[in-house]
Amino acid sequence: MGVLMRGGALAVVIVSNKGSVVIPAGMRRKYHLHPGAKVLIVDYGGVLTIVPALQDPIEQATGMLKGGESLGQLIVAQHRADVAHEQ
Repeated sequence: MGVLMRGGALAVVIVSNKGSVVIPAGMRRKYHLHPGAKVLIVDYGGVLTIVPALQDPIEQATGMLKGGESLGQLIVAQHRADVAHEQ
């Protein structure tokens, strides 16, 4: 049984005697979950969430923190500015 919600979908599933749940076919297609695919079960303080596992977490995370200056560079620049201002 699925319910369409603003911004997403909600599905009510039943936990089997063995602890299994069936992810609805539409959601499996949407998230490319095929037989044998790995998912993470995350406990957010009483809320369980099923999240597709990354195939190669290192590869897929490469560059995600790219940006401007690092915090270390910003601290050094601020320190130099403070020292120059004191002189």
